[in-house]
Amino acid sequence: MRFLKGFYQFWYDFIIGDDWKIAVAVLAVLLAGFGIVKSGTYNPGVLTVSLAVAVAAAFTVALLVDVRLTKK
Repeated sequence: MRFLKGFYQFWYDFIIGDDWKIAVAVLAVLLAGFGIVKSGTYNPGVLTVSLAVAVAAAFTVALLVDVRLTKK
């Protein structure tokens, strides 16, 4: 049982880490990409670039939510 608990804790820390919002944002983009692929109407080159940009944008938004840029 200790092995299973340690295994779970490792993967939770590895995937979620310190910020769960980034993990959720990336997962949402990947699920959207999966849905597009399953629909069968996509251009592989365009989809690859679009998903890369979407992951970067999701990461940036999640980071900005945490940082909450303020005027100085």
